[in-house]
Amino acid sequence: MYDYLIVGAGLAGSILAYRAKQCGKSVLVIEKRPHVGGNLYCESVDGIWVHKYGPHIFHTCNKKVWDFINSLAVFKEIHYCPLASYKGQLYNLPFNMNTFYQLWGARTPNEAKEIISEQRREIVSFPRNLEEQAISLVGREIYEKLVKGYTEKQWGRECRLLPAFIIKRLPIRFTFDNNYFNDLYQGVPFEGYNQLFDSLLEGVEVRTETDFFENKDGFEALAEKVIYSGPIDEYFGFKYGHLKYRSLRFEEVKLDMDNFQGNVAINYTDSDTPYTRIVEHKHFLGGNQKCTVITKEYSQEWKPGLEPFYPINDTENTQVLSFYQKEIEKLTNVSFLGRLAEYKYYDMHQIVERALSFEI
Repeated sequence: MYDYLIVGAGLAGSILAYRAKQCGKSVLVIEKRPHVGGNLYCESVDGIWVHKYGPHIFHTCNKKVWDFINSLAVFKEIHYCPLASYKGQLYNLPFNMNTFYQLWGARTPNEAKEIISEQRREIVSFPRNLEEQAISLVGREIYEKLVKGYTEKQWGRECRLLPAFIIKRLPIRFTFDNNYFNDLYQGVPFEGYNQLFDSLLEGVEVRTETDFFENKDGFEALAEKVIYSGPIDEYFGFKYGHLKYRSLRFEEVKLDMDNFQGNVAINYTDSDTPYTRIVEHKHFLGGNQKCTVITKEYSQEWKPGLEPFYPINDTENTQVLSFYQKEIEKLTNVSFLGRLAEYKYYDMHQIVERALSFEI
């Protein structure tokens, strides 16, 4: 009999396994995939650490969180500075004075503010949809060139058919600052995120390629307590229906050149380009390899069998989620933690915070 059965060896489950082991508890971790690490899993290709499920830059203002992950893996501090490509023209992200100069030749914050303020006046009433919300925040031109096409590819729907609440704010900086995140601490591990998970799960019994639902009752009988980080609807046999997600497809290519695009990520914000971005992995850490590896990222509708990435928190799914949450209240020895288990999008630092505050 184990003290804990942890279902899922992603960030939440692995940190809880680490903490339970530190407390002297016996732990069994089971993972459906052939590897641990969840969507942070990396592979080395000719010395280039490839983020297999999209680029992940750890960022936080919480020193406790930063110190914790740096005690387990060696991080290189970096600034993530993606670009946007719209019909062959490149623009800096996030929206800042470099972007405004590229768009309008604006050289001062006041010039940029005046242009944006004038364009925002187009929306005179409460925004009824995402298109109106975005225009009310950043004006028509930024919306058309840098928001509309990318967002419609991400969600598979026209912006005018998407609810306004999806975009609560669009960050605008009136400084020449291309650093995407505002957080004090930002970085990626020198040896890929695998190093972090190797440290977290050292000495813990882990079974990969193990499907919890092939013997749910049997697995739960192995432990006093269960921590579940898989899809909440699947745990309850989809009794109230499937919760909906957006999924992603990755097209990875190794190229016989040392530098493809000169930047970690370029977002393609026009509607004609089928992928949402291209990631060139070697630019996370640098390197003098004679080859490079790029990944084209495509957004797609989720269906059973695909990896769920982004929850669709509309009215219908929120109602279905509430039914499952009421089912959780009936359980006495099962805890739900993580993006899929809570049907909620989390950044990595938020998951670390939650896992560190979880009562073992």
